[in-house]
Amino acid sequence: MSDDGPELTPDGRYVVIDGRRWRATDPAIPAERCAELQRILMAWRRDVRRTRGTDDERASRAGVQAAKVALGERGTPWWEQSDEERRARWETNVPGPS
Repeated sequence: MSDDGPELTPDGRYVVIDGRRWRATDPAIPAERCAELQRILMAWRRDVRRTRGTDDERASRAGVQAAKVALGERGTPWWEQSDEERRARWETNVPGPS
């Protein structure tokens, strides 16, 4: 890993962490929106930890999924979407946990 973040595959579609490939965040997301979505994702991950084993855990996991889809890390690969589809994806309202 470099100072700029995790290693990317040559095509830029995946990050490599501990030898495993993970889908990279859509590089077209404006920096401010990307940071906001990452804050929401981290809040949902903390909520998953807090709700583990309760009836609320499913909702917390759905929040993680929604944030990761907005970031382009899950769902339809960002490199297979048109510019309009990509913009609509990251502009979707992803609420944080309550």
